[in-house]
Amino acid sequence: MKILSAAQLNEADKITMETEGISSMRLMERAASMVFGEIHERLEGADIAIKIFCGIGNNGGDGLVVARLLHKYGYKVSVYVVNYSDKRSDDFLVNYDRYKKESNTWPDLIKRAEDFPEVAPGDFVVDAIFGIGLNRPAEGWLAELLRHINQSGAFCLAVDMPSGLFPDKAPAKDAAVIKANYTLTFQTPKLVFYLPQTMHFAGEVQVLDIGLDRTFLKAVKPLAQLIGKREARQLYKARPKNTHKGDYGHCLVVGGSYGKIGSISLSARASLRAGAGLCSIFSPKCGYTILQTTLPEAMVITDKSEHELTNIETDFEPDVICFGMGAGKSANTVKAFKTLLGQIKSAMLIDADGLNMLSENKELLALLPKNSVLTPHPKELKRLIGEWEDDFDKMKKIETFTKKYKVILVLKGAHSFVFSGKHIYINNSGNPGMATAGSGDVLSGIIAGLMSQKYEPLVAAILGVYLHGLSGDICAEKLGYEAMLSGDISDNLGKAFLALMKDEKRG
Repeated sequence: MKILSAAQLNEADKITMETEGISSMRLMERAASMVFGEIHERLEGADIAIKIFCGIGNNGGDGLVVARLLHKYGYKVSVYVVNYSDKRSDDFLVNYDRYKKESNTWPDLIKRAEDFPEVAPGDFVVDAIFGIGLNRPAEGWLAELLRHINQSGAFCLAVDMPSGLFPDKAPAKDAAVIKANYTLTFQTPKLVFYLPQTMHFAGEVQVLDIGLDRTFLKAVKPLAQLIGKREARQLYKARPKNTHKGDYGHCLVVGGSYGKIGSISLSARASLRAGAGLCSIFSPKCGYTILQTTLPEAMVITDKSEHELTNIETDFEPDVICFGMGAGKSANTVKAFKTLLGQIKSAMLIDADGLNMLSENKELLALLPKNSVLTPHPKELKRLIGEWEDDFDKMKKIETFTKKYKVILVLKGAHSFVFSGKHIYINNSGNPGMATAGSGDVLSGIIAGLMSQKYEPLVAAILGVYLHGLSGDICAEKLGYEAMLSGDISDNLGKAFLALMKDEKRG
């Protein structure tokens, strides 16, 4: 699903009205009616106080349509017009008059803090103040109003976007922003719903398809793409019947050090669960017995050193090398890594201490094979690219980094991001239970396992991140969040593949 900017969505509105021959009022009625439908479906006529805060632009017009329809169906509705300017949009004014006429009530006007209504914890608040039209931070009594709503404890539903939140830039740290429990957003998701700095403002997000022009939406270049089941499913390659293990590649997992052998065991198991035909593990001698015992499906090769990597050699050429988990950063290991980079031409996957070695020895970055996949968490990323001002600045720095070194970068998080030059892919699977030791090692193994099967590195990264999250979701259904282990994620990958290919219509 494409993620578009506010300017692109405004253009989509304009083109839709031209091609369909409809007015902006008609389009507003269509969109806001869908918001009403979602509210009505959930509340089912409940006797609950609904308090709708409307701005004086088109988002406020949406709110007035919702208020009118709720009143028509007998809900207990109070409407408050947030009078932050003397300017009103034409569609707002038309819907303001229509609401007054059909409800026989006047909305209350808020012009200062003394006008704030009481909002109780049991109320249902609809935020229709700004939407995507905000161009400057809320200040003065307006900022106080947003904080007043937040502090009330009431359930808050945002129409299109929580008020105070910009669609295409980060708010100041102390900015007043509505913290919605649920956001009903129009046509496409907004980028800020998935950024660590701002995602908590949106709560749960649902996208409403309001029927904007399909030709425009298909052609427009997005800010990013949200990867869900439909998108991930298109990336999957079905296996022909007449095949053997050699057709699915040989993955070499390299890493480990004394006390940190478990990490490469997790990665190797995940690579096999992801479909690699063969997996070998290269580790210090101290890992031999552990690895042969815990993972009999893998072959084990050991370094001459007992406790660290010093000379990475094999008698075969792997299809992909997954490097760095538990490797440590000793001088000998850095030297061995540099030698390996000088020998390998095909794309690698680099994680954990492999990333730390790159950060501390920046000259090694120039040796990275083209299209290698790096999988940092935020702290590892900061060591790679330096500090950033906000999430938007971070994305610009990542774009520069991936272009310079011709690599793919997977930034792990609640919504893991995959970066490839200017292209951004945002994962929409996974849950908080995956915040557990070894989860990243499993992800690295999954992506490497897909790469060994000749998935293009970018495709392997996007599909691997989705399957990792999907497997985590399957685990959470059985174990909850707290009891989940990273090994559970790997062990449920088979169910994740089956769920990916399941036709929901047929059950």
